[in-house]
Amino acid sequence: MNSIASHAPAQRLKFLQGYPADTLAQVAQLIADQRLGQWLQNKYPDAHGVRTDKALFEYVQALKASYLRGAEPLAKVAFDSKLQIVQHALGTHTTVSRVQGNKLKAKREIRIAALFKDAPPEFLTMISVHELAHLKERAHDKAFYQLCCHMEPRYHQLEFELRVYLTHLDASGPRLWGLQAQPCPASSA
Repeated sequence: MNSIASHAPAQRLKFLQGYPADTLAQVAQLIADQRLGQWLQNKYPDAHGVRTDKALFEYVQALKASYLRGAEPLAKVAFDSKLQIVQHALGTHTTVSRVQGNKLKAKREIRIAALFKDAPPEFLTMISVHELAHLKERAHDKAFYQLCCHMEPRYHQLEFELRVYLTHLDASGPRLWGLQAQPCPASSA
């Protein structure tokens, strides 16, 4: 077996921890064959069109209006260039407390890693749904994931494929969508 593939589960698949060994082996083989990026581009050929923080706010608000009308209002939704994927943060949900007069006001914010400004619409939906679910469910428990799947029935598959993309980037693969994207070498199958 190729040395990249044999060391991949331990060294290169940190974003896929917890998935079955046969799945990890398939991803490792795609990395070894330098076909992982092409597989992702074939599955998701286009990037979403959400380019600004204002457009992102409207996009997330539309999801919230469809599925979580009774949830706390969002004060801000933005792409955040400071979120570090290496810390496994694809997005964050926070409550920001501010003093207004003699009262303390709490406002909810969602931030999505700027890396996902150039990603397929399915990945943006998955991350947005995940962060919105935290408005109702704080912990990553059964109720949380049921809510994610209610808002996006393919949630688990999309999360896996987004993690595959992060694995591609971690294996020194180029960005696949957007202005900084590089075409992946065609497979010679």
